Amino acid sequence: MNTIFRKSMLSVAGLAFAGGVFAGPIAGHAAAPVDAKPVGVVQADKPDTAKLIPHGTQGKQSHITLNDEQTANVKAIIAATKKAGMPERAAVISIGTSLQESKLENLGHLGDRNDHDSQGLFQQRPSSGWGTPEQITDPDYSTTAFLKGLKQVDGWQDMPLTVAAQTVQVSAYPDAYAQWEQQAADLVAQYWNS
Repeated sequence: MNTIFRKSMLSVAGLAFAGGVFAGPIAGHAAAPVDAKPVGVVQADKPDTAKLIPHGTQGKQSHITLNDEQTANVKAIIAATKKAGMPERAAVISIGTSLQESKLENLGHLGDRNDHDSQGLFQQRPSSGWGTPEQITDPDYSTTAFLKGLKQVDGWQDMPLTVAAQTVQVSAYPDAYAQWEQQAADLVAQYWNS
């Protein structure tokens, strides 16, 4: 087999010549092109925006400045999403949902100000089967419970955030989730690999 034919076959198969695939004469004769120009470096550690917001944002977007507790909750949601083996888009939906439900604050029972018995990052209700108050105020548990519900939604990956979130949460204000998609995507891009 001649060298050109071998290179063609290997490149079709997706194999590269660099990195020691071939030892000996072929690797030794590789030379940089004369007109070599610097190539831009693509930062692979940031998730692709097209995957984070595949449908674009819907409507006017809201934004809040996060304190240390809220940032820790973002990181907890991302960690639980990774632990569940779900992609960045699931983290965007989860964080956007939590931004709407609690502004990323792990809320306990608020007494007379409480919406029924809703608690935690996702305002999940013990009386609706989400778990005990202790469980749903644990960021890992509450995120995992939300993600379990999301996994049961056929086609959630292809839905706008507000539709996916509403299908899991069954909120009285289903369109309100949409306003948080950009900030949720920005947070996932910032913290997914940190």
